[in-house]
Amino acid sequence: MNIPAWTKPALYGAVAGAILLAVVGFMWGGWVTGGSAQDIAAKRSAADVVLALTPYCVERSRTDANSVAVLAEFTAATSTGRRTVIEKAGWATPMGADAPNRALALACATALTPV
Repeated sequence: MNIPAWTKPALYGAVAGAILLAVVGFMWGGWVTGGSAQDIAAKRSAADVVLALTPYCVERSRTDANSVAVLAEFTAATSTGRRTVIEKAGWATPMGADAPNRALALACATALTPV
């Protein structure tokens, strides 16, 4: 079987083009691997859950029977200790969860902090 003379340069060109396309796609084209896409999706969904539950946390702070004492402790706490106060009060524990959500506690502390 005779292979035409143009086959070898065409194959080299195709391989070089594929490599160049992959490099450009991953570097500047926004391509990601499946694992990276799952990590990005997990981070975005966690952020969306916090965003959706922040009003719930603020409402729990208003309807809690012990809210006056907790809010007094909250305003007396340092900016880093406010998250802990909200977690101890249970305001950052979503329904059905066993432990408070740290990101939700931070978002709730931001929402409750007077301007």
